[in-house]
This record gives sequence, structure tokens and C-alpha cells, in this order.
Amino acid sequence: MRPTKRRGPGESSALSCRPRAPANPLTYEWVTGRSDRSRSCSHRRREVNRAAAEEWIRTHAEPIGAIELAHERPWATVMRVPLADGVAWFKSCGPVQAFEPRLTSGLFSRWTDRVAEVLAHDEERAWLLLADAGTPVGAFGNPPEAWLAALPLYAELQRGEVALTQDHLTHGVPDLRISTLPARYQELLQRPLPLDTEEISRLHRFATRFPELCDELATHDVPETIQHDDLHLANLYAQGERLRVLDWGDSSISHPFASLVVTFRFLEETNKLTPTDPWFARLRDVYLEPWGPGLADAFALAIRVGTFAHAFAWGRQRDHLPEEARAEFDAGFAIILRRAVAQTLDAKGLASYLRSR
Repeated sequence: MRPTKRRGPGESSALSCRPRAPANPLTYEWVTGRSDRSRSCSHRRREVNRAAAEEWIRTHAEPIGAIELAHERPWATVMRVPLADGVAWFKSCGPVQAFEPRLTSGLFSRWTDRVAEVLAHDEERAWLLLADAGTPVGAFGNPPEAWLAALPLYAELQRGEVALTQDHLTHGVPDLRISTLPARYQELLQRPLPLDTEEISRLHRFATRFPELCDELATHDVPETIQHDDLHLANLYAQGERLRVLDWGDSSISHPFASLVVTFRFLEETNKLTPTDPWFARLRDVYLEPWGPGLADAFALAIRVGTFAHAFAWGRQRDHLPEEARAEFDAGFAIILRRAVAQTLDAKGLASYLRSR
């Protein structure tokens, strides 16, 4: 269902309350949104050449004060750039996210009303300079109303990017199309997983069923496209009545509906919504509207398959970490994997499994 009055592109009235956190805090959670992953991996990556980065920033902006380090992580370094009319944000992407500057710049050129404004990017050095996008909706308590406004806009972006799928793949966006997922599942089983013996056994027993689910999902003939894969309360920003999606470094080319795996997870964990809460059906329906009618079954299947694909993506992130950072990262990885394990169970088994966690 939709609000009775349709607002303009990117506009929402859901965030009229005061934020519960500073508008532009310098914590990693609010700057780039990997709140769960940042808590599970505090190791720094190789340092960026600060002098070169600041020289580049000053060719594209006019700082009025010191450029401050916001954070360093194995996958990215972010710096805060004070400007006369606000702030800008510099991001240096690690190899695992090297595709992000080009992708973000391209999205901004085509979808200026719903992604962050790109002031400059350097594809070779994987650098990105963004205008400030406002306040993350998590600062308002992650209201479902914000997602009611944002999800149709995001779906329209996904539909519009279908024609550029091959271009995105050519320029490094990870390939998690349905046809690749059975092999990814087998790769996952070969990894050292931070799970107990019974959970790993469940994944092995499900190995023959997973390709069948992929084949079934493919029959729905929904075009694969850009999939954000980190679409949660710290990556959706509000600026006045405008909503924008930030931080595309976890994106892949995949089934579009899988984007809501993460969105729904954080509504469960942050807002304490139960899986049967009416908000989930309402958000599903508003997201599906741009895709056309009759897709509720495809959506449910995409969420099930997409929960595994999300775990595959985390495995890719882990591969790019230094060895000393992996144990800490695995604390968050275990959460993602257990949500995948839950998808191997029927309703009765799922209830029992969740009670045991």
C-alpha cells in the first residue's frame, strides 16, 4: 500500500522529528553505515597518502579548516572536509570496494535526486568526494515510514539500471547473479565458518536444495540489476524532505529484491519488529509496486536465496582482510551465517532453532 498522497521524487514527511543523534557525527557507524561490521572489525587498513589526498580534495573543494580523519578500516578510509556551507566527505576505498567511486558517480549522474552528490571521483585511485547528505534515518529511530517513502524510489533506480548491468560487471561490481549462486554455496562450505558443528551440518544438508531454489527464483524472470546489499538505517539519509541512499561499496549485480534482506534485518534488530509485524508486508508491497503485480511469491523466495547471497558477499569481504583482522570480523559474520542457516529450516524447525540461539 502507498501513502494517500504521493510526494515528489526523494521527498518524505516521515522525518519531521528531531534526530536522536548528531547530524554529522564522526563515528564510522554514521559515516558509512557498516554499523554491524565496524563493531566486529576495528583493525586499520594501510594508510592513505594524506598529503596527496588533501591536495586532491583542495582541487575540488575549498576547505575552511583542517581536514579530519573520520575513520580507517580495512575496506575504506573516510575524512571530513569542513566547507563554508557545511561539510564534504572524502572516501578512499580499499581493493574490495575499488569499484565504488565509479559506480557512485554514475548513479549520481543518472539519479541526482536519490543518491549523494558526487563532487569528484578518481577511478584509478578509488577516491570519492561527496557532498553532505544530511542525517542518517537511524538518528530518528529508523522509522518504517522513512522506508515507505524510500523503497519505491530505490526500486525505480534498480529498474533504471537494468540496461547497465553488463557495464557494471565490466567495471568491477561483484557478480552475484542467480546463475552464480550454487557455485558460491559450494565455496562457502569450503570456508572455515564461525558456526557450531550442527549449524555447519545443516548447511551441508541443504546443499542439494539450494540450487533448486535458485532455479525456481530464475523462473520469475525478474531482471538482475544493481543490489545495494547494505540498505539499512545508517545508509539512508534525510536532508529536509529529501531521502538519499549512500555507501554503495557492498553492491553487487544480483536479484534486486534481495536488497531488503538487510533492510528487514535492521527493522527486526533495531526497531524490535517481529517477523509477522504488518510493516514488513506493507514495505514489501510498496517496494514491489514499481516492478509490477503478482510478485509476492518471488519476493519471499528472493529473500530466502538472498540471505545466502549476503553471506557469500561477507565471505568476499573477509578474503580481503588481513589475517589478524579476521577473528574479530567473524563475530559479525556469524550473525549473517546464522540467518542463512535459519533459511534451511521449515517453520517448526525455525522456531526451535531461534529459541536455541
